Amino acid sequence: MKILVVGGTRFFGIPMVNALLAAGHDVTIASRGNVLPEFDGEVKYVVMDRMNSESVKAAVGDKYYDVIIDKVAYGSLDVKALLENVSCDKYIQMSTCSVYDVEHEDIKEEEFKAEDFELKWEGRLSDYSETKRNAERAALEFMAPEKISFVRYPIVMGDDDYTGRLDFYITHIKEQKPMHVDDYDKSMAFIWQKNAGEFIAYLADHFVSGPVNGCSRGAVRIGDIIEYIEKKTGLKAVMSDDGDEAPYNGLTDTDSYNTDKAEATGYRFTPYEEWLYQLIDRRLEAL
Repeated sequence: MKILVVGGTRFFGIPMVNALLAAGHDVTIASRGNVLPEFDGEVKYVVMDRMNSESVKAAVGDKYYDVIIDKVAYGSLDVKALLENVSCDKYIQMSTCSVYDVEHEDIKEEEFKAEDFELKWEGRLSDYSETKRNAERAALEFMAPEKISFVRYPIVMGDDDYTGRLDFYITHIKEQKPMHVDDYDKSMAFIWQKNAGEFIAYLADHFVSGPVNGCSRGAVRIGDIIEYIEKKTGLKAVMSDDGDEAPYNGLTDTDSYNTDKAEATGYRFTPYEEWLYQLIDRRLEAL
C-alpha cells in the first residue's frame, strides 16, 4: 500500500516506519525536513509545514494514499490543513489516553466519544487533553467514521525518549540530587516504544475504525521504579519537598486502560516484566 506518514522521524516513529517497510509498504514521510533518520529500507520524503494549508497542498495536494498515519495531529486546525488537501482511503490519527476525563481501572474507548465533542477550530492549545479531543473531532468533518482510527496511548517509554522522564529518576538517584515526588504510590500506565510504533504500523494491515487503546496491561507504581533504581545503584533517593519536581507529579492514578479491542486484531502488547526493568538497566548503563 501507499502510505503517507506525517511526522515519524523520531522516538517511536522509527520502529513504526521500519515495521511498515518490513510489511512491504511504499512509505512517504512528510515532515519539516529537519530530521532524516536512517530506516531499514527506502522511504520517500516530502517537506511541508503540516500546520499550513498551502504548504500541505504544495507537498501532497495532488496525491492519493491508501493510508495516512498522522503522528503529529495536535489540534483541529492541524487536521484541517492536512485532510482538506490530500485524499486517502484510511486515516490513522495518533491520539492519546489523555482524552479521557476520569481515571480508574480498565478505561474503555467509549468513555470519550469524539462525535459528541463540541468542535472548536483552534490551533495547538496549552491544554494537551483539550487540543487532542479537538483533533479527533476535526477528523470526522472530513472522513467517514469507519475510515478513521484514533490510536490512544498513555505515556510512551523507550531508549529514544527525548523527554528524559525516566532518566530524571535515574540521574537524580545516581547523583544524589533532591527530588520531589508528589505521590510515591501513584500507579501509571505505560506503553513500550517498540509496541507504540509497531501497533500503528500493524493497523495499516489490520485496520480498526474508531478509537483503540494501546498499552501494557495493568499499571506500574512510581515507587517500584524508584526502588528498582535504588537497588541497582545501591543508593537511596533523596526526597525533599524543595527538590526538583518529578516528571509525573500532578498526574492522577491510572490503574489501567482496556486493550481488548486492540488485542482482538491479534496484536500482543509486551507485558511490563518483559521490557520495563530491562529498559531501566540499559538507561542506567547509558547514563
